[in-house]
Amino acid sequence: MKTNNKILNLLKTEGEMSAKMLAQALTLTTMGVRQHMLSLEQSGEVDFRDQKALRGRPTRYWFLTEKSEHHFGDRHSELTLQLIESVKQVFGDSGLDKLIESRELSMFKEYQQQLAVCCDLQTKLTKLAQIRTDEGYMAQVVIAEQNLLLIENHCPICSAAKVCQSFCRSELDIFQQLFIEQARVSRVEHIVEGARRCCYLFEPLE
Repeated sequence: MKTNNKILNLLKTEGEMSAKMLAQALTLTTMGVRQHMLSLEQSGEVDFRDQKALRGRPTRYWFLTEKSEHHFGDRHSELTLQLIESVKQVFGDSGLDKLIESRELSMFKEYQQQLAVCCDLQTKLTKLAQIRTDEGYMAQVVIAEQNLLLIENHCPICSAAKVCQSFCRSELDIFQQLFIEQARVSRVEHIVEGARRCCYLFEPLE
């Protein structure tokens, strides 16, 4: 196991630790540990706090950030798929459709409320991209001649979408309803169909 991973595992199991404590646990020099901590800090996986000591300089204690979580296993995709299958078994396809419809309505209302302050198409779409980025979609707006593109470089619900494409239909429906008076909205690239990203074309209405 790489030293950085050993450090992350120690911080996960033991909580915050100083460089000296980590060095003792890993049989390394304090200087060597500090070099690894600098690397992990630069990658955003650890942070620190300085605690005042009785004598001398404060002691620096390192702890994990949320960004480090991917190192420790994440079964949320598996759990989501299990829940989808369970809903289908207990309530049938119609039950799953109702669940997705409820999610769609909730998302639509939330987006509509946040976009209410935006007037023109580009401002509104830029705001939507910010919202979607906060949700993990890594979204951006690109101007394409007279049209606009909403590009989503990541799909945080991809596993669910692959087994139930109603999620994708639902999101397209949301975008179409949000911009019904301003643009025709269509999906022109689709991760589920093998594309690198999802891309939505917004054609302004005259």
